[in-house]
Amino acid sequence: MAGLEDEIRELEEELQRTPYNKATAKHIGRVKAKIARMKDEAVARAMRSAGGGEGYSVKKSGDATVVLVGFPSTGKSTLLNRLTGTKSEVGAYAFTTVTVVPGAMDHKGAKIQILDIPGLIAGAAMGKGRGKEVIGVVRSADMIVMLVDVFNSSHVDVLMKELYDAGIRINRPRPDITIKKTSHGGVRVSSVGTLDLDTDEIRSIFAENKMMNADILIRGNATQDEVIDAMLGNRIYVPAIIVVNKIDLVEESEREEIIADLKSRFSFNPVMISAQTGFHIGQLKDRIYDTLGFMRVYLKPQSEAADLEEPLIIRKGSTIEDVCRKLHRDFVERFRYARVWGHSVKHPGQRVGLPHHLKEGDLVTIIIEH
Repeated sequence: MAGLEDEIRELEEELQRTPYNKATAKHIGRVKAKIARMKDEAVARAMRSAGGGEGYSVKKSGDATVVLVGFPSTGKSTLLNRLTGTKSEVGAYAFTTVTVVPGAMDHKGAKIQILDIPGLIAGAAMGKGRGKEVIGVVRSADMIVMLVDVFNSSHVDVLMKELYDAGIRINRPRPDITIKKTSHGGVRVSSVGTLDLDTDEIRSIFAENKMMNADILIRGNATQDEVIDAMLGNRIYVPAIIVVNKIDLVEESEREEIIADLKSRFSFNPVMISAQTGFHIGQLKDRIYDTLGFMRVYLKPQSEAADLEEPLIIRKGSTIEDVCRKLHRDFVERFRYARVWGHSVKHPGQRVGLPHHLKEGDLVTIIIEH
């Protein structure tokens, strides 16, 4: 493993020394593709050797799963207890959490599973510490909370790098790149919109991965890294927030500096909390809910009042079909029509079909064939 890591490090240093211009673009693309492939091999090897470890296969439950990622001793266990009431062992030394501890957070009608995992350390993606098992859990989550303490806000960079090396892409849309392998004809590239990469750069990336024949369609612009990600096809795109803990231990001016620094580097506001005192925990719950893109709709049985106590939690952009699938797997097949009251329709009780997009607070009646 050390040999592979050394080789990756040498290639990364070579990249840093090479300026990007028209003459070097093909070479840089090739080196990047090689590094990506080697990192993938290292992560896959680490995962295989892990064999799933005791306590690491967590059954997903609720409306979404959120994982707490941070270095040892950043206060993840205390935060889990604060968010969910679960008793995760809290010790005054590193590596207290030795298995994944699940808890359930109820917020605005949503049941959100929160997982406290062993502290991530530098080199985790390559299998250091319990990194390999931890990365496996993170890859299956719907959202990541990156937790750092107020004295180590620079740890965000290490966490970002570890997640990136493990094929996890934070707060990025999946690039709109379609790749079809072919048996002959070489690598053919077509694009919709402005594409800054030239075909030779893309071909050199595919050649490094021994893909000599493929039809590639790129919609919008794309970087070399995005083309490599699309080619490897195993990347996870997941929303994340940064949470800074223990802010009760520093002055207001220091908090402001940390917020400004993180916002300028990662272009979104961190949530500043104290898990110990409960400061801003309500704000953090709201942020988790909003980042998951949840909305509430209410079910109205035919000729009865709507159940306003128990909302159905769905994602923004969901349709009547999504609601049917969530209620019962047979409902799509047996669906006749739906009636909707709320912001998504022009008049109350409007009759709609499966493709109809819902909005926050809508009341829905589903009519099925019996």
